[in-house]
Amino acid sequence: GTTGKPKGIQRDVGGYAVAMAMSVRCIFDIAPGQVMFSTSDVGWAVGHSYNVYGPLIGGATSLLYEGLPTRPDPGIWWYLCERYAVRTMFSSPTGIRVLKKQDPEWLRKYDLSALKWLFLAGEPLDEPTAHWITEGLGVPVIDNYWQTETGWPAITLMPGLDLKPVKFGSPGLPAPGYRMKVIDEASGAEAAAGSKGVLVFEPPLPPGCLTTVWGDDERYLSSYFAHFNELLYSSLDWAIRDADGYTTILGRTDDVINVAGHRLGTREIEESVATHPAVAEAAVIGVRDELKGQVPVVFATLKQDAGAQAGQVAHAMQQRVVDQLGGIAKPSRVYVVNALPKTRSGKLLRRSLQALAEQRDPGDLSTLDDPGALEEIRRALERGPDQG
Repeated sequence: GTTGKPKGIQRDVGGYAVAMAMSVRCIFDIAPGQVMFSTSDVGWAVGHSYNVYGPLIGGATSLLYEGLPTRPDPGIWWYLCERYAVRTMFSSPTGIRVLKKQDPEWLRKYDLSALKWLFLAGEPLDEPTAHWITEGLGVPVIDNYWQTETGWPAITLMPGLDLKPVKFGSPGLPAPGYRMKVIDEASGAEAAAGSKGVLVFEPPLPPGCLTTVWGDDERYLSSYFAHFNELLYSSLDWAIRDADGYTTILGRTDDVINVAGHRLGTREIEESVATHPAVAEAAVIGVRDELKGQVPVVFATLKQDAGAQAGQVAHAMQQRVVDQLGGIAKPSRVYVVNALPKTRSGKLLRRSLQALAEQRDPGDLSTLDDPGALEEIRRALERGPDQG
């Protein structure tokens, strides 16, 4: 995965094969002899499922391509679709946002008459991007939602079985085998249509989903099934379900940021940054980014007498993250400050940091220990990053 460390998810192999076969046929509308092109890197969950297992189990041809969507030119994906008569393509919103910066004529340069579907997943698909690529290609763009834990799409429009109407912004309706609710976190009751809550699945989970965490059943139960009084699998994602049953995903409930479809724990990045000997403390937040969805941003305090080295230390922090967690986790910006905003109990106010970085109201600050710390952050944002 993103960090090179396995999540430890255990699946029933036979059940996984069943899920892949059903997914490829009913969700991705692939039949034997057809061509599927997934642009995912092999290290991501989509890589093995839809670059390898899925198409081959379904008797289809899998097209593999290593490289950026802009090299040697922004038409490379569509050239490949023409040359190999690709029928189904699977990519991410981030990949499409990269192409959005290019001349739309690249979308019309090649013969895409064989292309029937473009599926996108990995992070929420914004409506402007969905409209842009739909109009540019002239084929249906199908969003879908799933997790590494589910192994295959949990929310989809099932175009291979019975295509439901597309609502831009929503991946659709539960796939067969999934019984879902949106639960109000405070009351534990099912949220009303249009109200925000936590997306949960009622067990038993369908074939293909995780069955436990390898060698640690207790962690499996506490991580996924212990969030409510009822026995419910928590996706740890905020969601809204409308009156028609369409679900819209709003983002993670925990401290996880989504960078180009890769979910990164802020704590992991903080711990990596803190390994630098000059760093006293660090807070990592996810900040909105037009291209990647979110990017990691670091606010750090340095140990005494290290202030003069701010730029050098900031660069070294970024490099440590790259070395330890991979390039996808590299902080976009690093701000070296004199103090970080905390509550009187010592908890870092990450939500307030994020709000200031995104030029939003930081909200209730009644628990703030030192108001000067927040002003320090404001000044740092006005001054600009020490690295990035």
